[in-house]
Amino acid sequence: MQRLTISLDDSIAEAIDVFMVAKGYSNRSEAIRDLVRDSLVRDKDAAPLTKECVAAVSYVYDYDGRDLAMRLDRAQHEHHDLTIASTRTRLDHRHCMEVTMLKGDTEAVRKLAETVIAERGVRFGQINLVPIRTDAHHHSHGDHGHSHTHSTPVL
Repeated sequence: MQRLTISLDDSIAEAIDVFMVAKGYSNRSEAIRDLVRDSLVRDKDAAPLTKECVAAVSYVYDYDGRDLAMRLDRAQHEHHDLTIASTRTRLDHRHCMEVTMLKGDTEAVRKLAETVIAERGVRFGQINLVPIRTDAHHHSHGDHGHSHTHSTPVL
């Protein structure tokens, strides 16, 4: 870990203190670290921080809206290599909230997530993208061993 010294305007420092209290941070370093991390990950114009990522895409949509539910399902099916899981809950007679978990190439995941959120009838869409590093592991347990990968968050 590196230590950085920065100078901030009084108004920014005060805003960080208000943010800390509201979010339950115990010190400025933790709050600033999370704010910077969030900004770096959310910057769509920047190069991806890692080749791979995991993401949670959440959105609310009108279930009755012009075959929207079918189009959303089709998008996930067409990208089955990126889609891990999806869950939907009905909010009322017309609206659903869906959360879809994605994993794979960062640019492909971001493109799919943005395409889903941009569908006509989708509201309140949000992407929570987490850059990851994937490492292969082999564990031995007596006569039985197994191999798998770990997806370690980066940043």
